[in-house]
Amino acid sequence: MKHPVTGAAPALFGDRTPVAERYAEMLAGPGIERGVIGPREAGRLWDRHLLNSAVLGELVAAGSRVLDLGSGAGLPGIPLAIARPDLTMVLLESMARRVAWLQEVVAELGLAVSVCHGRAEDPAVRAELGDQDVVTARAVAPLDRLARWALPLLAPNGRLLAVKGATAEQELARDIESVRAAGGAAVDIVQCGVTIVHPPLRVIVVTRAAQRVMRSAKARKRKDR
Repeated sequence: MKHPVTGAAPALFGDRTPVAERYAEMLAGPGIERGVIGPREAGRLWDRHLLNSAVLGELVAAGSRVLDLGSGAGLPGIPLAIARPDLTMVLLESMARRVAWLQEVVAELGLAVSVCHGRAEDPAVRAELGDQDVVTARAVAPLDRLARWALPLLAPNGRLLAVKGATAEQELARDIESVRAAGGAAVDIVQCGVTIVHPPLRVIVVTRAAQRVMRSAKARKRKDR
């Protein structure tokens, strides 16, 4: 199935727009057939999914290590990796059939992206994949649970980018204390893609506390006594 490229795509994907187009074709065909994305999404893949994912790159520094938690169909991780080949991207997914899909997509598109089968809360996953600069999440879990899963995967001062949409304020007001208890030092709501996607993407940004730095400072102080 040939899916039409939206006019905003070249601004985000540049000369890799054909790669993004191939990904859209895979979502609209085998992605729907295999249940990784709903059939109603076929007509809005670019605006609702690919562009909305790629604009998240506005919040990601060059050369960052990024983990896409609960990647599912590959959103937002795959569009972000296509638009930003400078990133070191890991797609983390707990469902085996979705892991198989992600591996096939990465191979088909020729992306330098790792796919990991596991759960964010598993100690082995945290040991293997910890110290990320950024964790992204889209439609994965409520913010309080998401913070408990994501923050341990981040390096000190790393950031969770939680795509939350129109209910971001309500969710943040409800869960702010849980986020802080999980190690969130700073929390904000920002918009991405203001001139590209409508409405703009709304993201809750949670910065992990510099816990390890604090522990190191305390250890040095004890040693000096």
